[in-house]
Amino acid sequence: MSTTAEPSPGVQTAIRDLILVLADSKRLLGMRYAGWILGAPELEAGIACASMAQDEWGHGRLLYALLKDFGDDVDRIEHAREPDEYRNMEVLDRAPETWAEYVALNALADAAMTIQFEALRQSTYTPLRQRVDKVLEEEQFHAAHAAAWLRRLAQGGPAARAAIHEAVRACLPPVLCWFGGDTRRSRSLVEASVLDAIGSTSRARFVERIAPLLRELAAGEAVASLEPDFTDFDEATRRTRRGGPDGDTIARIRGDRNRAFLMD
Repeated sequence: MSTTAEPSPGVQTAIRDLILVLADSKRLLGMRYAGWILGAPELEAGIACASMAQDEWGHGRLLYALLKDFGDDVDRIEHAREPDEYRNMEVLDRAPETWAEYVALNALADAAMTIQFEALRQSTYTPLRQRVDKVLEEEQFHAAHAAAWLRRLAQGGPAARAAIHEAVRACLPPVLCWFGGDTRRSRSLVEASVLDAIGSTSRARFVERIAPLLRELAAGEAVASLEPDFTDFDEATRRTRRGGPDGDTIARIRGDRNRAFLMD
């Protein structure tokens, strides 16, 4: 494992878990973007969905490849797991049913992962640090797309404003929780210089990042009063309950319908 100093077994496990959480979340976010390629309200928005989906899938592949360092069977992880084995952000478990829900995911879930990658810029885990700049460069377009659409809906008619306001309010609590608490595991990664922020610090950075968008919705006060509920929260998976994404999504990720066409 390429670090400036060999981390303790506990830190190694935490690094591996972090990579899998990020990879699964990237993969699922890419699937949620892809689901709107043909359903976006404008042709240009559909093209943007396709581009962002491709970015997220690429980021996921980069991250999954790192798991070889930890003795994982990467092919199985990518193509053979069941839904309850996934460690994606819970808000990505189901597909957004409306364009407003899609925009909320774009604005919040994507931004949360960007904040997490920014905390890895100086990571002592070299293979992960070397991938951060590429990820963050591509994420700039995602953030711009989200901001433009959120503002457009916020400045639209009553139905559009109500839809995006409700979508953001529903999306925020699980995203805020996703950063985790200030636990021993979180602090161990900071002490080993794998990350530069514990959970609460990353969460504060996220809230600061999205504050201008929240002002568009007049939702800043409501967010400031939100406290993450860590009941039954699993620090390793960053999930608060059992289960996982819907089975149809995972079947498509695994390529179940076309598996017969694969050649050894």
